[in-house]
Amino acid sequence: MNLNRRGFLIISGSAIAVASLPFVARAGEKLKIGMIGSGRVGSALGNALVLAGHEVMFSSRHLEDDQSLAESIGAGASAGTPREAAAFGDVLFVAVPYSALPDVGEDLADLIKGKVIIDACNPFPNRDGEIADWAREKGAGLASAELLPGALIVRAFNAIGSARMGAAYQEPGAVGMPIAGDDAEAVAVASGLIRDIGYEPVLIGGLEMGRHLIPGTPLAGEHSAEEIRQIAAGLE
Repeated sequence: MNLNRRGFLIISGSAIAVASLPFVARAGEKLKIGMIGSGRVGSALGNALVLAGHEVMFSSRHLEDDQSLAESIGAGASAGTPREAAAFGDVLFVAVPYSALPDVGEDLADLIKGKVIIDACNPFPNRDGEIADWAREKGAGLASAELLPGALIVRAFNAIGSARMGAAYQEPGAVGMPIAGDDAEAVAVASGLIRDIGYEPVLIGGLEMGRHLIPGTPLAGEHSAEEIRQIAAGLE
């Protein structure tokens, strides 16, 4: 089931059955999360997910740093290689520089097919070079889908800063999280996790609309769910 790009709405964790996914995710179920990339975004999200009761395996190109991070978080956190994290996770969060995304897609090709991936990557031309220009022209959501073939991608955590990601649970639902995805079942799974760490997910449309989920767009920064819906209504 593909979602119309203009059909933005809030998806509840129980709104859509997810039995066709590789696992059955139900409201309140604790999942295994593979974190691909453990910089500021990955570490903040991973810590918040552990606090919410999920198991998280951190991974990056620096296993020792990931092990130290997991030890600092404690029970529920572990560390491994990206392949180990991809095999471990019911759901994967990818939070790497956009220039690294082709390598992620190639190295994990056999592990990401049919798996829900929450894409927290942003293409920055001054950091990522030509691939960022290509992704911005194509649209970050569609570009990520091309670089991670076979994955069920939901773009989220792209338009908001990492500094407060781990604190949203203190005021549940006060801040909305704009998301974009083509697969309704993947959107339902991602929405449940987003709620678990304190945000209110707001679907703005399919992956084509993912081009609006980058810094510098009207959706960037913190907004309430209602404000996000109002902004999204004016997007093309």
